Amino acid sequence: MTGAPLKVYLLALEPSGDVLGAHLMAALRDLEGDAIEISGVGGPEMQAAGLDSLFDPSDLAILGIFEVLPKAALVLRRVREVLDDLERVQPDILVTIDSWGFTGRVHKALAKRGSPIKRVRYVAPQVWAWRPGRAAQLARWIDHVLTLFSFEPPLFEAHGLAATWVGHPVCEGGADTDRKTARDALGIPDDVHLLTALPGSRTAEVKALMPVFGETLARVIAEYNDVQVGIATVANVEADVRAWADRLPVTVKVVTAPDQRRLLYAASDTALAASGTVTLELAKAGVPHVIAYRVNPVSAFVFRRLTKTPFVNLINVVLDEGIVPECLQEKCRADVLAPAVTTLMTDESARAAQREAFARAMAQLAPGGESPSRRAAQTVVQIGRQSA
Repeated sequence: MTGAPLKVYLLALEPSGDVLGAHLMAALRDLEGDAIEISGVGGPEMQAAGLDSLFDPSDLAILGIFEVLPKAALVLRRVREVLDDLERVQPDILVTIDSWGFTGRVHKALAKRGSPIKRVRYVAPQVWAWRPGRAAQLARWIDHVLTLFSFEPPLFEAHGLAATWVGHPVCEGGADTDRKTARDALGIPDDVHLLTALPGSRTAEVKALMPVFGETLARVIAEYNDVQVGIATVANVEADVRAWADRLPVTVKVVTAPDQRRLLYAASDTALAASGTVTLELAKAGVPHVIAYRVNPVSAFVFRRLTKTPFVNLINVVLDEGIVPECLQEKCRADVLAPAVTTLMTDESARAAQREAFARAMAQLAPGGESPSRRAAQTVVQIGRQSA
């Protein structure tokens, strides 16, 4: 009916998707005002933005082929709950944000039912890295994909799937804060080297990385006595991370809220991080860093057999250069990580090389300097209005 509010259903399960969803909600409301109704599933960021979430998605923050299996029954139950809610709400458009292991089941079910709901995926699967056949799969189940990187749309359009490059959300956000202001706000002295650790946002990855991160930090601290450690975490793993931080042999500043995380990045000199989108946040803040990752050995074996790219770090992928050290699986050890971190702490040429690369990568992440969330919202509204 003409003049009826546009009904948008959002589905985001992981912390990174939750942040993306909150930005999208703000952009949609900025465009449509009261002429939009938003429902769905999201975490604390989307709930703070006004979403009445169908359920708490924190227990679905899982990863890896074999890490998913123990939660298969929960995943399937939650999928049924979402499908029932979609039937009740009858939105004009469904936008799912990443988490394909879950959201793909929702899209597939709707497609098989012949549902009139327009289906959009926000954050394209990394078909350039592994499982290129997933592009054809998406073309059967969804109507449109919103991509973060400029090289992604042709990979989906080749299979008849419409795609729009909207840019990466790391390009937007609050104003940058200088190092001194950030340190004053966090109570960190000017004369210490702030080494920030980011052990991830999913329970499985945090549990896998905390021991090796702890040993790495202990080695660095034993060699350099002017080091303070910062740790950025998220709510669903905060208790585990704080308990771990309490055991570290150094003063530790733990932050969780997004504004505190941004301050910590601005205050940091060097970082050790789990592989993921956080590397782009560090790059935007100009923080030289090393990445590390460890998953179930069988998951790692399968991934390596399927992967199509030599890099996993997004800065390295965007530039097609090995700028940021990648310490993965068997290289995810303290005796490898500690020297890589201390090199960045002490070698100004290595730090400068990373910062120069960061600037080049950031320039490739936003189309025309526009807000990625606004571009995404414009596309969502356009598609949704076609079916409303």
